[in-house]
Amino acid sequence: MSIPQSGGGPIERPEQLAEYLASGCKPKEEWRIGTEHEKFGYDKKTLLPLPYDGPTSIKAMLEGLRDTYGWSPIHEGGHIIGLELKGANISLEPGGQLELSGAPLATIHQTCDEVNEHLREVQTVANQIGAGFIGLGTAPVWSHEQMPMMPKGRYKLMTDYMDKVGTLGKQMMYRTCTVQVNLDFASEADMVKKFRVGLALQPVATALFANSPFLDGKPNGHKSWRSRIWRDLDPARTGMLPFVFEDGMGFERYVDYALDVPMYFVYRDGTYIDARGQSFRDFMNGRLPAMPGEIPTLSDWADHLTTIFPEVRIKKFMEMRGADGGPWRRICALPAFWVGILYDEPALDAAWDLVKDWDAETREALRVAASVDGLQGQVGGLHLRVLAETVLDISRSGLRRRARPGFGGMVPDERHFLTALEDSVEDGMTPADELLEHYWGDWNEDLSRIYAEYSY
Repeated sequence: MSIPQSGGGPIERPEQLAEYLASGCKPKEEWRIGTEHEKFGYDKKTLLPLPYDGPTSIKAMLEGLRDTYGWSPIHEGGHIIGLELKGANISLEPGGQLELSGAPLATIHQTCDEVNEHLREVQTVANQIGAGFIGLGTAPVWSHEQMPMMPKGRYKLMTDYMDKVGTLGKQMMYRTCTVQVNLDFASEADMVKKFRVGLALQPVATALFANSPFLDGKPNGHKSWRSRIWRDLDPARTGMLPFVFEDGMGFERYVDYALDVPMYFVYRDGTYIDARGQSFRDFMNGRLPAMPGEIPTLSDWADHLTTIFPEVRIKKFMEMRGADGGPWRRICALPAFWVGILYDEPALDAAWDLVKDWDAETREALRVAASVDGLQGQVGGLHLRVLAETVLDISRSGLRRRARPGFGGMVPDERHFLTALEDSVEDGMTPADELLEHYWGDWNEDLSRIYAEYSY
């Protein structure tokens, strides 16, 4: 989850909210790719999650990365809670999941180099302190009670609020990991088209990256339990956003939606002020109960936008949010998948032609089917494995036309980053299917085997 945002000074006109989103519009030559991924850390001796403090801990990881590789620390309340370097930052999820938010880069080659360098750094420091890291959509064994809470003020407020608005919010916070990609748009119309395609095809990404079949030490009945969690977290701030497909969709319509999402907090002078359930509309009029008489800043608006969790989200860029965390080679596959679709106009047109006749019920049913059955899911005559094959063809063609070479020109484009996904479509096996095959087979239902065999 996000560190405090820098958006700007006081909001003097309501139009500034939409203008803030629109300020992200960029010409195509300036479009960039930002890849984020989370992973679980654990103590190699105990196989328990890393606490914040101690010799084998999250704090020791952050300090090791700082001291060994020159990352600059980010502090809150006297605690180191993140790092930053060259446009990238490392932050903490509530249960200590370590997240890299990558720098905005021009090609998948560059973003994959960044991922590889980061994971090598993490491996080095983790080995020094006796820790391991693993990429999964949910923590397979650890209970909620075993998860630590990181010393970040927003997490305490959110934890106390989650049980009031859903049943699985604390599972999301403490026991899930994702990989996502952040992408640009050229204009309001371009944003709307990408938003619609991204939402409609998010279940395909969920199916391809499904990697969370376990919870509390046993199979949970879903290929992506992480996706299941998002369906019962807080309906005011999650979901497939049917309004995006309606006439009149644009930056102002998204602002109307975001204003109706209840607030969590206001960040002032290093402190999170409790504003849970209160209205940003009231804040705009100086009537926020938590801060009577004050009006928000654009930084407050930027913070509020980070507390909204739909399957696709916009800020000054667009976030694709439907994939489980996973193996090293699949981290680079996610940006490749979406860049091939959304950064090439013929590919975007082909994707829109594929999904434009689906109604809200179909899109939601595909979301559920992807969560439960992965690539084996189907809704009516739509089979997710067949859809995935079609969408991968679109993405592959888009990457070919993008023609961004790598490895000193020896590789003509970025298509090879899709190989892991092509393998899944060919044999119908997602990471979740592979894990379940091990669980019922050579692991003899012993999930402790997952750490040695699937850690980075």
